[in-house]
Amino acid sequence: MLRTTLGSSGIEVSRLCLGTMTWGSQTPEAEAHRQIDLAAERGINFMDTAEMYPVNPVRKDTVGRTEEIIGNWVRKGGRRGDWVIATKIAGEGSVARDKGEVIDGASIRTALERSLRRLGTDHVDLYQFHWPNRGSYMFRKNWSYDPRGQNRAAVLANMEECLATLAALKAEGKIRAWGLSNESAWGMAEWLRLAGQGTGPRPVTIQNEYSLLCRLYDTDLAELGHYEDVTLLAFSPMAAGLLTGKYAGDVIPAGSRREANAGLGGRITPRVWDAVAAYLGIAARAGLDPAQMAVAWCLTRPFPCVPIFGATTVPQLENALGAADLALGKEVLAEIAAAHKAHPMPY
Repeated sequence: MLRTTLGSSGIEVSRLCLGTMTWGSQTPEAEAHRQIDLAAERGINFMDTAEMYPVNPVRKDTVGRTEEIIGNWVRKGGRRGDWVIATKIAGEGSVARDKGEVIDGASIRTALERSLRRLGTDHVDLYQFHWPNRGSYMFRKNWSYDPRGQNRAAVLANMEECLATLAALKAEGKIRAWGLSNESAWGMAEWLRLAGQGTGPRPVTIQNEYSLLCRLYDTDLAELGHYEDVTLLAFSPMAAGLLTGKYAGDVIPAGSRREANAGLGGRITPRVWDAVAAYLGIAARAGLDPAQMAVAWCLTRPFPCVPIFGATTVPQLENALGAADLALGKEVLAEIAAAHKAHPMPY
């Protein structure tokens, strides 16, 4: 599998990243370990997790379970050195944080130490902030996003504190690089500016939602990613399963993510089904698997992009891995562009 470098970090990763957020809820531990082994066989060396995982649902009593599953794989003989492991500290309001606890110097260090113990490792290759303390317009909040309650001086002071802690953790060998998630163009630009002034290490990635159905990244952040060498880690490239076709006709298959979350985090809207049908139609006419087409499309973007795809089962993973060798033709890309113009922002 082709490799790429995460921003300016020098860390080489596979062009596809193995997602883990269902491990410990929908996906049992033994199945998760089989997924790691299969992904490695197919050339993947990059996996992404978070302290608050698993999801569907996120619960106080399961926080950290996904990291533990990965750690158990390492402890039973998994080759830690073959993998680039990314994890995240949850933001304020998560069940992973104490009430009122924000991402700051103290919480970063505490959360990282807990993640290291669960993962069975002495370092994390990529440490990420799951969402900003000041809030985010991701997860459909863009429709009513209002930043006026933010205090610029306080935000910048917190950023400086976090960067100082990240610098110390990097010097201690506990992290190799760091990045953001659910971040905005202004936020990423400020982190980069402060890092450029010597406050701390430069962020190298931004993990935001990105798919054929969710393209908020395509303007200001795309330009930033290009010029500043920041790699997009595109989560939900299959739009939480919508682009696989399994929910077509507004159905809810037994055992699916939608059975646990009927609205798929706000993705089910009156407009989404026409958009889904358009992309499924493109795949059908080209003789392509729609899930593979959705993931492979991310690899065609004009900015650094590594799609993160998750699978509940090994057969789903087997299918998704086919995206690695899929080259989309000009005709397919032209149809996708037309479909996007016809169905912009379907949720």
